[in-house]
Amino acid sequence: MATAAAYPKHIVLAEGGDARVLDASEIIVRQKMAKLTLLGDEATIKAELRRRGVHQDIEIVDPRVDLRLECYVKKYTDLRASSLSETDDAERAMSDPLCFAAMMVRQGEADGTIAGAASTTADVVRAGLRIIGKLPNNRWVSSFFLMCPKEGLGPFGHPIIFADCAMVIEPDADALADIAMSSARSAQSFLDEPPRVAMLSFSTAGSATHPRAVLVQEATDIVRQQWPDLEIVGEIQFDAAIDADIRERKSPNYPLQNLPNVFIFPNLDAANIGYKIAERIGGMKAIGPVLQGLAKPANDLSRGCSVDDIVALIALTACQAASNETHTR
Repeated sequence: MATAAAYPKHIVLAEGGDARVLDASEIIVRQKMAKLTLLGDEATIKAELRRRGVHQDIEIVDPRVDLRLECYVKKYTDLRASSLSETDDAERAMSDPLCFAAMMVRQGEADGTIAGAASTTADVVRAGLRIIGKLPNNRWVSSFFLMCPKEGLGPFGHPIIFADCAMVIEPDADALADIAMSSARSAQSFLDEPPRVAMLSFSTAGSATHPRAVLVQEATDIVRQQWPDLEIVGEIQFDAAIDADIRERKSPNYPLQNLPNVFIFPNLDAANIGYKIAERIGGMKAIGPVLQGLAKPANDLSRGCSVDDIVALIALTACQAASNETHTR
């Protein structure tokens, strides 16, 4: 949040009429963490902001009547020329706040976008992929959660990363390696220390012989070939990764200098279940899912998100935009 306030970016919120989004917007503008655009019915949103005592300058845009709609329709038609059909009408698509927000980001009229409080992950991601697109030479779009531990609970005194908890259902070795490297780069942007990656499995250092364990081993080898300097261990069980006594018995040749701060789960089942257990039973705060691999930031909220979740993801998206801007200079 301090970084977002130091380098304020323009974030567009596609679900501007949602009460939680409006409450979060009030906090964001009061703390000057970002410039905001809210999409939705202008009169309704203005009335709700006034009721909350928000008098700061927040842009409100109704995609259905905005002057940019015609231009955006043409851009979308050109972008989707090879795949548009009668059921994928350009004007109807660009009147959708999710698509309009993504086009604002694509056109450089906003630095990032957030939705998902009232929309499915599939719809949010589809808009990002179709309009913002992937990074050059990037085959997969994946996601991570920033997991923030409660003070004094567990072995971590700082946030860690879990991936991929929302996107790639059953990655092969190449996809799993890509998720690991994308997550390590995200750790470089968001954690105040170098990335240390644990490739999780039900097996540790060959303790089990099974295709699923072999896949994690193969993914680890791919990462080592492509990023030789990255600290990575795999395949390894979660308890061995975080407990020195267990690790000494199961993996005496453990290569990391300190505890891992990036945990790569072997598939979406394990990752989604794992982060929710850590959040609901372990008391960790989960921020995300944060998408990685898109050309510009577009992130997804859970439909069960709180106001604090939205504030945190806005700040994280602003930091993503600042990081992307630094990397492209």
